[in-house]
Parts: sequence; structure tokens; C-alpha cells
Amino acid sequence: MIATRRRLVFTAAFAVVAGFATVSAQQPPVQGDTPSTKGVVKKGKVPISNEILKIKLPRAAEADLSNGVHIMVLEDHRAPQVQFQLIIPGAGGYYDPEGQSGLAGVTAALMREGTATRTSSEISQQLEVMAASLNIGAGTSSPEATIGGSSLTDQATKLLDLAVDVLMHPAFSEEELGRYKQRMRAQLTQQRSNPGFLAAEMFSRAVYGTHPAARMGLTPEALNKITRDDLVEFHRTRYIPNRSVLAISGDVSMLQARTVLEGKLAVWKNPPTFVTQGVTEPAPIAGPKIFFIARPNAVQTNLLVGTQAIERTNPDYDALVVMNKIIGGGPTGRLFIHLREEKGYTYGASSGLVAPLYRGEWQASTNVRTEVTEPALHDLLDEIRQIREVPVSDEELADAKRSLTAQYALELESPLQLLGLSVNRWRYKLPTDYYDRYADRINAVTKEQVQAMARKYLAADRLQVVAVGDPVRVADVLKKLGPVETYDTEGKKISESTQRN
Repeated sequence: MIATRRRLVFTAAFAVVAGFATVSAQQPPVQGDTPSTKGVVKKGKVPISNEILKIKLPRAAEADLSNGVHIMVLEDHRAPQVQFQLIIPGAGGYYDPEGQSGLAGVTAALMREGTATRTSSEISQQLEVMAASLNIGAGTSSPEATIGGSSLTDQATKLLDLAVDVLMHPAFSEEELGRYKQRMRAQLTQQRSNPGFLAAEMFSRAVYGTHPAARMGLTPEALNKITRDDLVEFHRTRYIPNRSVLAISGDVSMLQARTVLEGKLAVWKNPPTFVTQGVTEPAPIAGPKIFFIARPNAVQTNLLVGTQAIERTNPDYDALVVMNKIIGGGPTGRLFIHLREEKGYTYGASSGLVAPLYRGEWQASTNVRTEVTEPALHDLLDEIRQIREVPVSDEELADAKRSLTAQYALELESPLQLLGLSVNRWRYKLPTDYYDRYADRINAVTKEQVQAMARKYLAADRLQVVAVGDPVRVADVLKKLGPVETYDTEGKKISESTQRN
């Protein structure tokens, strides 16, 4: 899932590194050194325990098949159900060829729409009869493709047969490709009318530049160019067992799984020659920028403020998670309390941290009524300033830690969720006891570390501001911050002369 997938006052000057123009703003009065949430009264408090969660998670059994596929099995015989997820590194949208953004996603979608011996309708009918599910996906900028499914125990072998057929023998029929293109053309047209998508698209470009992580999926031009041969070639060269992992949870043992899988996946081999590709880091952000997508007559403004952050294995990860929780992690975050509860600017405001294999992103986001764009953006930026400049309180830090620990405890409720932690440990090469010690690491974070994270990653000269809204009522608000790059809803830059006209 996944998931994944946002106060520096107007006054703070955006210092731009060499080669870029200086972005500055007139400084309004600072609203004091105390976070704005001080006056909020928390009601309906539940009993609080200060005891740190102590756990030792069940370990998934692990083995390698003869073709190199790594398998992980987490047994749980309490219910007659089996779930699996096959993760194939190298087959995600991160590796789309130049000029063919979205090819990995189309390949994954069409694999489910028929094989050499089964039509799309027959696959759907068989799944319905088995009361089973089978899904294939390849994230737009993910390095991986995934095939996942679930069924009752007595249908697991049949589901595996179907999954292997879809994996090994997709038909990629011209008829199904034509239908898919027809459906997607309508969706792509509709997509550009969604201000949330426009904001996310521009933010990705601002943070990642030309890196594959900036991709937001198909474009009409790329869709029209995709041929059946493109799908066949991508599948042939990318859907290979090398470095793949098959994770299984539920009513099954390692012996059962390994015996069955050796037989059914024996024909899945690596091609004679293949290239094992890793990931690269995006180029560092050169300085702060302001981006505006003009959407005439919009009744609200979509705001995104953020920057590059860290990769998942960075030692700053835990402290940055706690910092993010305090400023915008859910309905207890400063952004939500300030912008929604205190000011009533919006229905919601939050922030999020994305930390993949390469350097990811941190972003704060909210959607506000057009008429309150200026004060809302002012307050959002000032919350970022305060998390940098003012140490958090002991109570706020303790609340954030308890919330994160409780949220983690909820993730341990099912075998599938537990298996997901094992997969993450495999994916990021984490220590065996990494998740056993999660609560200890979170509770060890200090308020000095929280402030250090904010100063390091949320510095004013790194922030990217994106706004989508009405050009008549919003553009001048952004210009108070500094130079603004303006784009239309198709992502094309609007020149200054065009704007004046």
C-alpha cells in the first residue's frame, strides 16, 4: 500500500544558493514563542500508561527456492485462510524506459486481463467461485511490482495455479490493450481537473526534478505510444525471479509452501542475460521555490509545502518520525489543531514522511477556502518555523511517543500485518530484531533531537511551496513570498507576458 502517499512565517527569508535569485518577504510580527496549540483544551482523555511496549514478534520462516526466489512463511492456523504477496524488484514504474512513463503500470494491469489459456472473464469467474482475490500492481515510481492474493485454505493451491499462469503467461491481447487505453483516456482527462493531483504532480517535480520519483504515471501521449510489443518486452526482461520474494501468511507451513512452490515456480527462470539495477539518489534541492498552478474560478486553494527528506535506512528516521507526528501526524498534530480547530480554515491539515530506498520527501498539506489562503499559508509556514526554533514541550513529546507506539501495536493484530513487517525488514536489510525494538527507539527520542531534525530538514532555504487555485485571488498572495513560477492545469509554464495579458 503502499503508504504511501504535508509555521516559518511569511516573514522568513528564503535564502537561495548560488545561481538562484534571492526570495525574500517582508517580516510580519512574530506571534510569540509559544506554539498556537497552547489554548486548546483536550477533552475525553483516556487512562494513560507510561509503560513502554515490550514485544518479541514471531519470526517468519525463510528459505530460497531453486530458482532464487526468497520465500517467507508466517504460520497462523487460527483461521482457514492464506494470503500471499510476490514482490518483484525491477518491475516497477521506477524503471520505465525514457519517454514511456507508465509502461510498468500498464503491463501489470494487462497481466490480470487474460493469459494464453484464460480470458479476462474466465479469470474473474474463477476468482468469484473460489471467493478469492488476485491483484497486480506496479507503482508509478516504485522499484517493485507486486502480485498479491488471498483465499480459503482449501482453495490456496488453485489460486496459486491461477497466479502462476498470470505471472508466466500473460496474453497482452490487442483487444484488451485497446479497451484499457479507452478507459484510461477518460481517466487521464478527468485527472487533470483534480486540484489535488495537480498539486502532487508539481510538488514531485519540485522535489525530485528529473529523477524517476517525480513520475506521476501515464500521460495521454505515452499511453497512445504503448504497443503490445512494449508490454511483452517489459514483462520478459523485468518479471524475473532474481531478488524476488514471496511472502505467505496464514494456515500454511513452510514445508507445505516450499513443496508446492518448488513445483509450480520451477519453470520461472531468469533469462540468459539480465541487468540487475539499483536505485539512485535524486539531485539535491538547489534552493527554495514557489510554484502556482492557475485554476480559474477555483473556490479553494490546495497548498503543499515540503522538501526532500531521507531514505528509510537513514539513522535520523525515528527522530524524524516523532517530529512529523508532532507537527502534522493526524488530528493531534499542530497543523490540524491550529488550521482546523482554532482557525476553521479547513477540514483537515496534516504532514507526512515518505522514506523509500532513495532520499524521499516530507510534506505538509491542506486545502482551504480561497478567501483565507493568505492567513492559512502564513500559519502553516509559521508552524514549520516554530518546530525549528522553539523546543517542544515535555507533554507534547510524550503524547506523540504514546500515539506512535499505540499505532504500532495496532499493526500487530493480524498475521498479514506482521508479515508486512518481515517484508520491510527484508526490503531495507534491517536487523532481525528491528521491529522488536521499535518502541524503545521511539521512546528514546529527545526534544533536542526533534528540534535538530526540524532545523536540519525543514530549513527555510529548502522549502518548496506549491499552490493550486484561482489566479485572480491567489497569485498576488504568493508573490509576497517571492518570485513565483506559474503553470496551467496541463503543467505548462505560463510566461510573465501571458499572465499580464
